[in-house]
Formats: sequence, structure tokens, C-alpha cells
Amino acid sequence: MNLRYAQGVRRQGPTISSGPAVFRAPVAARLRQTEAMTPEPAESPNGDRGRAFLPPKGASEPSTEVSTPVNDDFLDATPDDDATPDDDATPGDDASPERERLASALGGVRAVSARLRLPLDIARADQHRGVAAGLVRHLDDYLLARVRSSGAPLVVVVGGSTGAGKSTLVNSLVGERVTEPGVLRPTTRSPVLVHHPLDRDWFDGDRVLATLARVRGPQRADSHSTAHSTIRLVSSKALPRGMALIDAPDIDSIVQENRELATALFGAADLWLFVTTAARYADAVPWDLLTRASERHAEVALVVGRLDHGSAAIRDDLSRMLTERGLGAAPIFAIPEHVDAAGMLPAAAVGDLARWLTHLGKDGAARTAAIAATRDGAIDDVVRQTRELAVAARAQSGEAGALSMAVQNTYDRATGDVVAATSDGTLLRGEVLSRWQDFVGTGEFFRALEERIGRARDAVTGFLRGKGKAIPGAQEAIGTSLEAVILDAAARAADQTFRAWHHNPAARRLLPGLELSTPSPGLRADVTEQIRAWQGDVLALVGEQASGKRGTARALSLGVNGLGLTLMIVVFASTGGLTGAEFGIAGGTAVLAQRVLEGVFGDDAVRRLTRTAHEQLAARVRAVLAGEAGRFYSLLDAQDISARAAGELEAAADDVEVAARVERLSRAQYAVPGGTRGTSA
Repeated sequence: MNLRYAQGVRRQGPTISSGPAVFRAPVAARLRQTEAMTPEPAESPNGDRGRAFLPPKGASEPSTEVSTPVNDDFLDATPDDDATPDDDATPGDDASPERERLASALGGVRAVSARLRLPLDIARADQHRGVAAGLVRHLDDYLLARVRSSGAPLVVVVGGSTGAGKSTLVNSLVGERVTEPGVLRPTTRSPVLVHHPLDRDWFDGDRVLATLARVRGPQRADSHSTAHSTIRLVSSKALPRGMALIDAPDIDSIVQENRELATALFGAADLWLFVTTAARYADAVPWDLLTRASERHAEVALVVGRLDHGSAAIRDDLSRMLTERGLGAAPIFAIPEHVDAAGMLPAAAVGDLARWLTHLGKDGAARTAAIAATRDGAIDDVVRQTRELAVAARAQSGEAGALSMAVQNTYDRATGDVVAATSDGTLLRGEVLSRWQDFVGTGEFFRALEERIGRARDAVTGFLRGKGKAIPGAQEAIGTSLEAVILDAAARAADQTFRAWHHNPAARRLLPGLELSTPSPGLRADVTEQIRAWQGDVLALVGEQASGKRGTARALSLGVNGLGLTLMIVVFASTGGLTGAEFGIAGGTAVLAQRVLEGVFGDDAVRRLTRTAHEQLAARVRAVLAGEAGRFYSLLDAQDISARAAGELEAAADDVEVAARVERLSRAQYAVPGGTRGTSA
């Protein structure tokens, strides 16, 4: 026996074979398989002799001799430095292709989880971010190392509520002050890992708890600033080889970093040694964590302190609560309050727990079973969490798509409004109509139109030849009107999109500090440039058409600028948006402009020119408004929400599930007499 109080009746028990069921059954149940071989224990200090408070039944021990009765004095039962643990590990503990495949699959989960982004504040987003971060840390701190190094010592994390006596318990088990208990809370900030000296190499590297830096030596008073990123390593011959104890921070600490570190340490444990008290065993926070242990199928044992009164009722209630949460097989150890002058618990108080832990550390088969059970449960939990993250990633992608669609729909409507305004006669109002009237005349012109359209066309031809100075004014009016329509549509789209995003919790956090409710500052200049470019497109169209032999003479007589202005009027000339007097004036304008162009280029050419000019205008409007919409798209792009993430997570979960099944079958075949190595699921 190595632990300080691991004294009493000792005898060599039979080796228990580790068949397939061992990897699913709790280790406490396995250690009770030979119940009849365990002697009846002595009366506990509080008078209880209930089964739940005894060391595991069937625990084989290394000798039949009875030791000298223990007392509260310091005891030091140390093994030889060269002693090795009883190692009944199966051949499956050696490196194998199955285990390498499983480690690779878990590495795939780690990679895709690490790059996962869940930036939108949709339902349960904070929870899923925590799941992703916790999954990466769990894989780094525990699971990857445990799969690759199944022979590493069994890690027992001693944790629990504030003031439950975790540090005192660890010190009492080891028999020396390796961690500092105290009155001030929280006491334990930096976790302390106690191990046998010959197991030092396992913990000096990063194979276990890779995210924590290692320090050795006594705890310094000024070390709190780095406490949450370090773990203090202490060697002690009181522990059996093959086991390490970690004194963890409080799970309900007022310091958030303590709570997070305690949770991470439990996630890296092969065995959860949960410490509570008679007064606080029903607190919500501990049971939340124990429920998590049950979900992960972790190996759990409970230590209940301060059980001087009413222990039977507490034991029954605690057993009931454990059973309800699927932890009915977890052993429970009762420890009274009393400590000696050195701050240690009496020998009799921790003797049962010390014997149980010593057996677990020295019995290779029992240790392997405990490690495998927790590891397999953790792997199953990784698969479950990865699939949960796949659902979350799909929800994020879907919400991002919905936000993107809202932007697209709004700016598509804005583009449609501008396109409609440039084809339904809306632009042939106000200044544009006035300039056109100045250009072609009014009264006599329309009287001529009533007399004969051909004569009117001749009159317009005269105006086109003789009033060239009016053309720049008319083009400028068209540009000003068109600019106002585009800017108005852009302003409405920006306001509508901003409001829609602002009222959506998923997008609200993306908006602070950004002026997206109004068009961008450079929009006016951009619109002006695009309109001028479009007017140049129109002149190029009529110039190209006029270069044909048929229309050259007439085109030259009218001038390219005059033809271009006339084509712009035809593009805007539908009377759908005009009423009353405007209808008569603009309608006549449309007919006249079209007749002039038909007279120069022919009917088919005019229809083609009109369609092309309008399509070019629509394309430029669409480009301008797409640039405005891009301000919203860029916010989503910056969040790096990948539509492929969900599929990658699901594929990674599938890989782990298959690899785990193959590895467990291979391991089970090793445990069956005469079994051969399996290579398929």
C-alpha cells in the first residue's frame, strides 16, 4: 500500500479478466464482482456500515498479513524506487493501427472544431461556442493524449464545491502538505498534480493537460496572475505508480476562470473524485457537473464530508439522486469533519478511500478498465457534440443566407424601381421635359404634329440641326434627374436593410460603429460617373449605327449628339407614369422622337438601339447598387461563416464513430481467450 492510510487487511486476490463488457461497466461495479472475498470492514467513525461507504468489494490486495493498526500519526509507507505497478494491461494498450486511426479521426474533429465560427447571435449560439471551445480543449488536454498513450497513469481529479475540503483531502491522502487549504476563498487557484516520482516523464511533457504550463516547487505568493494557465507538479512516493491526483479549483468559485479551469480539469480526468459536504450535497452546480459526467459516461466516486449527524438519511438521499442521474454505481465515501493539529484528516477517516484508490492505481486490469470506460464515454460524447456543432453550423449558415437574401431582395427592389423609372415615362417630367421643350419647341411644333407627322419630323430635323446649344442642357437635365432617382433608391435600400438587420438579433452585433443606414459617402460621385458613362454608351450606339451606308447621310444631317439625345428620350418615353397634360406632352414627345429615329435608322434598328441602351443603363444601375449592398455582404463575409462547416463536422463525427467501433472490437478480441486481432467493424 502506498497511500498514507492504505493499511489494514491485505491479501492477493484473483485477476479479473477484462472482457468486452468491462469497457462499458463502471469500474466500481467491476471491483465489486468478488464481493464475498472482501472482509467485513470495521465500524466507521460515524457508526455507519452501509455498503455505499465501504471500499470497493472484490478489490484484490497484495498481501494476507494484517498490519499494525493505524492512528493519527504521520505514516509513510513508501515503495522501492524501482517498484513497478501490477500491470495487467491488455495487448490493446500497445500502439495499433486501430488506435492510430482513431487518433487521426479525433484530430480531424479537433481541426474542424478549431476553425469553426459561430458569430451570429442566434438561439443557443453562446452555448455552442462554448461547446466548440470546450471540445478543442478536451481533445488537447485529455482525449488525444489518452488515445495515443493508453498506458499513461490514471488521472484522478479531486474537485467540488467551495470549502468542501478538497485540498485537505489530497494532503491527507498523500500524507504531506502538497496543496494549500485555507479560510480565504477561493483557496485553490492553480491546480496541483501529485504523482509518483517514476511517473514524472508522463507529466513534464504535453501529453496530459497540454494547454497548461508546468511548474514545480512550492507555490509562490505572487503566482496568482498565471494561476489559471499553469499546473503545479509535485512528486510523492505515497502514490502508487500509475496514478496521479489533481487538486482542482472550486466548480462554483466566484472567479470565472476558476470555474472554467475546474470544468476543463474534470474533462481531462479518468476518474472524477467529487467532494461535497453534508450541508451542500444537493446544491445545483455540483449536480449540473455530475449530470455532465453521466452524459459522458465518466467514472465517478463521491466523497461526502462532515457527516457527523444524520448520515444515513443523507446517504439514502444521495444514492437516490445519483441513481436518478445514471450514476447509481458510483461509490460513496463518508469523511467526518475532524482534522488534527497538522491540518490532516484522521487515518480512519480516509482509510477506505485510500485503499480503494491504491487498489485502482496498482491493479493494472482495474486501472485499464477505468481508463477505457471514461475514454470510450468521452469519445462517444465527442461524436455527440460534433454532431450538435454540425447542426449549429448549419443554423448559422442558414441565418447568414437569410440575412444575405434580405440584402439582395432589398437592393433588387431598388434596382427594379430605378429600371422602372427609366422606362415608364417618370423621367420625362420637370426639368427633363422642360429642356426637351426648349430643344424641339412647343406650340407650332404640336400644331404641325396634328397636321402631319412627316412635316413634324422635318421640323424636328431642323431643330436638331439648328439648336445644338440646347443639347448639352437637355443631357445635363437627364443626368440630374437620373442621378436623383438612383440616389433615392439607394437611400431607401440602405435604410430598409439596416432596420431589418437591427431588429434581427443575429445581425445586431455586426452593426455598432458602422454608418450603414445611409448610402456610402462616395455614392453620388459614383452615380455621376456611371450616368456620364451611360450617355457615352448611347452616343457610341448611334455613332456605330450611323456608320452604316443606309443611315449615314441622314445621321450626319442630324448630328450624333442630337440622335443620342433623341434615343435617350425614346428609352424614357413610355407613358405609363404620366397623367393629364404630361401625358399629352410627353406622349407626343415619345412619338416624335421615335419617328425621327425610325426615319434615320429604320424600325428594327430603333427597337434594337432602345433595348440595348436600356439594358446598358440597367447594368450600370445594378452595379452601383450592388456596390452599396456589398457593404452588408462584407460584414457577413468577415464572419467567415462557411457553408461547408456543417458537412465537415458531420464527416468528422462519422470518421470518429467508425474508428472507435473498430478499435473497441479489436480491443474486445484481445480480451477474449483465443481471440485474434480484428481489422473490420
